[in-house]
Amino acid sequence: MLNTTRYNYQVMKRRTYLRSVGTGVTGIVLAGCVTTDGGGDGDETTTTPGGTTTRETTREGTETTAGTRPETTDEATPTTAPEQDVEGTLRVATYSAFVSAPSTSPGAWIKEEFEKQYPNATLKYETPDSGINYYLQRRQQGVGIDADVYVGLNTDELIRIDEKLPNKRLFRPIDENRLENASHVLPELRIDPKGRALPYDTGYISLVYDERKVTAPGTFEALTKPYYEGTLLAQNAQTSDTGKAFLLWTIYTLGEDEYLDYWQRLVDNDVRILENWDKAYAAYGNGQRPIVVSYSTDQVYASRYGEPMERHQVGFLNDQGYANPEAMAVFENTDQPDLARAFVDFMLSKTVQSNLPVLNVQYPATDHADLPAEFEKYAYTPDEPVTFTYDELKGKVETWVDDWARQIATK
Repeated sequence: MLNTTRYNYQVMKRRTYLRSVGTGVTGIVLAGCVTTDGGGDGDETTTTPGGTTTRETTREGTETTAGTRPETTDEATPTTAPEQDVEGTLRVATYSAFVSAPSTSPGAWIKEEFEKQYPNATLKYETPDSGINYYLQRRQQGVGIDADVYVGLNTDELIRIDEKLPNKRLFRPIDENRLENASHVLPELRIDPKGRALPYDTGYISLVYDERKVTAPGTFEALTKPYYEGTLLAQNAQTSDTGKAFLLWTIYTLGEDEYLDYWQRLVDNDVRILENWDKAYAAYGNGQRPIVVSYSTDQVYASRYGEPMERHQVGFLNDQGYANPEAMAVFENTDQPDLARAFVDFMLSKTVQSNLPVLNVQYPATDHADLPAEFEKYAYTPDEPVTFTYDELKGKVETWVDDWARQIATK
């Protein structure tokens, strides 16, 4: 069934955990990795070479409607006063959609606001094609890293870092006692038991469907029935964050002994698996299929661009949605530790946290953000937010994805 409960921020503020296995933890554009008109300043963005892309460069369909940048919320008084002695150039590495998606990206606004609060500092973005893998490989090779902060980490990436660098550190622990805003981070969104990464936003994986063509599936099992044959667009878990999150959701719900059989039934029911969210959502926008794996904030963008809401219905399976927090971390060998710490605190400030829902179309990661009215009206949260913790994924996630790829992705 479709969960029609609108996002109630006061409820989320009171929620202290996400249900998790064995523990109690935790054309349109969408973000989470998304995005604002104009994106970042090209002169301030450096793209470095890399290997295989593991994060979507943008959650934009190819028929993206470019609109004016949504108005951000009124500026609040910064919770952390600018330190006049913090100065220099801060190099922030991230995925490209954070800086320059065709429709909406937070990068340009964040740069402007950070430099306003820290007038002696300059923020420059770096967006390597392979995301965090670029820096992981450089650390493995003992090569220097020309970045101070990484924005856009998720849990399985932290696990991969720890598995590939057993005797080295890519990121340094964050001393939260030196941050004004760390106490506002929602406990259920913390993804790193080693204290290196702090979340700055989160999204819920869900289905988006066209109610003119299909009814809401309601359950995972329903998607395997004849009524839904040839209706679902999903993403490759090897090359897409969205696809990997959906795969993990199926494992969470069906179990690691049953998930491959379930995916085989999806294949038998003619699921179509595309490389990334971008391509899958473009196919959905073109009317190729009536259901796509996406995000529960889909209607926020649909409302901005006057899209018919019947084409942007949000469907949660088993009354669940898979929470996928994004986090930031400071590189171990940064030569700007004070400036990096100031940036992390800035990202958790009320001003930034209140504007990320507008510019990145994701939920804030703190309890002091003021959500825009459109979120109250158009964003959905599941009855049961679920996710795997770091400890639950450690030593398993790579095997799960590899096994899925061998049996499912190659078909």
